[in-house]
Amino acid sequence: MEVKIYTIPTCPWCMKTKEFLKENKIKFKDIDVALDKKAAKEIINKSGQTSVPVIDIDGKLILGFDESKLKKALKLK
Repeated sequence: MEVKIYTIPTCPWCMKTKEFLKENKIKFKDIDVALDKKAAKEIINKSGQTSVPVIDIDGKLILGFDESKLKKALKLK
């Protein structure tokens, strides 16, 4: 399973999402869209959103911190 999270350093929901992933021992790649303009454009094109976090789980996007959607996508109880 490949998990990527598109974030900015000052986003409280990004921090909450990363904490959730760490608590559930999910490995993820953190992509800072404030620094990586190419990734920022890529995720805006994929999601149609300019807000963060955007979580990409095997190509399925979850916009914002949504614990129930994350649990379902990650097959957690």
